Amino acid sequence: YVMAAHNELGKEGEDLAARWLADKGYKILHRNWQQHPYEIDIVASKGKFLHFIEVKTRKGDDQTRPESSVTKQKFKSLKWAVNAYLRQNPGNKWIQYDILAITVKRDGGKEYFLMEDVYL
Repeated sequence: YVMAAHNELGKEGEDLAARWLADKGYKILHRNWQQHPYEIDIVASKGKFLHFIEVKTRKGDDQTRPESSVTKQKFKSLKWAVNAYLRQNPGNKWIQYDILAITVKRDGGKEYFLMEDVYL
């Protein structure tokens, strides 16, 4: 079984994101939490907040910014997933939607851009 290149990049991006967030003090609770047909890339806690994080990864030679691929429809799907998560895991008063954009540069360097408390 061979994964499509964009799936591999996405998986690598989620691994990078989990490590980066953990280094910033986030406690990773779930990765790829699913309630068919919806999915949350990362559920993490930090302070009193429960963070629902959409991870977007691009190669450095791609001209579009990773975060630009989070459309209103994608955000709507994320909200559906979060509502399902909160029904199954009640008691979290403080929630936040974040987008973590990762650009993997040609030289292998990585650029992280965290957009916090996003509403579309």
